[in-house]
Amino acid sequence: MARIPLQTLPTFRTIARTGNLRAAAEELHLTHSAVSQQLRQLESQLGVQLFDRRAQRIVLNAAGAALLRAVEPALDQIDDGLRSAAAAAAAAHQRMRVSVLPSFAQRWLLPRMGDWHARHPDIGIELHASQQIVDLQREGFHAALRQGTGQWRGLHAERLIHSPRVPVGSPQAAQRLLGADAQALAHEPLLGSPSMWERWFALTGLRVRVNPVATFNDAGLMLQAAEQNLGIALVREVLAADALRERRLIRLSTLALPEDGVDAYWLVYPENLHDWAPLAALRGWLFEQLERSRRAWAEADASPIKTSAGTAAAGPTGSRSRARSATRARDRGR
Repeated sequence: MARIPLQTLPTFRTIARTGNLRAAAEELHLTHSAVSQQLRQLESQLGVQLFDRRAQRIVLNAAGAALLRAVEPALDQIDDGLRSAAAAAAAAHQRMRVSVLPSFAQRWLLPRMGDWHARHPDIGIELHASQQIVDLQREGFHAALRQGTGQWRGLHAERLIHSPRVPVGSPQAAQRLLGADAQALAHEPLLGSPSMWERWFALTGLRVRVNPVATFNDAGLMLQAAEQNLGIALVREVLAADALRERRLIRLSTLALPEDGVDAYWLVYPENLHDWAPLAALRGWLFEQLERSRRAWAEADASPIKTSAGTAAAGPTGSRSRARSATRARDRGR
């Protein structure tokens, strides 16, 4: 058998996937006649028909299915090699393309980009903010900051930080709620997911049916609404870190809804980029900055809230000193 013309194999794979010569031509940016000619050339070289013609569709027959099983892994490997070459070319220019959630970009990442640029002026970052999960390799991204379980096929995932959800409100709301118990929050205008709020109230021992005044598909918008005193928000501590430190928002309870692991924050990237210097720099910088954020919100939470009279007061779930005493008592009882 003469050697198979290799340029016909990607076309064969696309025809098999689309089941239509015209659709395959559009995907490959070829003419319909060029695709038909490549298929005829391949079948002529093999001496067998690879498809059965059925009305407007063509369907793999047994010979075609056998050929696809044999060549598809090799074609996938070639595709991976081409993407790796593209990544290596981008590495020479020291520029990363990173996909990131809009809320994380707005509330945490962008305020810190000045520090990144000061430390790594030779490494540019192109940020793509989207709530959709993109195919990193197919679309030319080097990394992504995602929420999920950490399981994404073909990608390495590193968990970034444990960030529970905490109730926060504007300084005006905090003044109004100082010294109140958790029941008081149930009568406040609440922002966000009803199920998340109901889980948080369950931690306080209350069964509350929540009807928020507004829900959001983006946590950044919800935080902005809370800052404008539109209601109380239950948000990830990391997203509220800067607002807590600057007292634009106040944490209203010592109780936090633990991260359930289903939507934890992850840094994900192709395995072959693990040792790429720009990505290694980004990885180290992210973990350092996240640890600074964790310390900052811990310090903000420990600072006493002042009433208009200037005296320290407890939050809705009681004073922090009582909470710590209760924790110590439980520890002694173990």
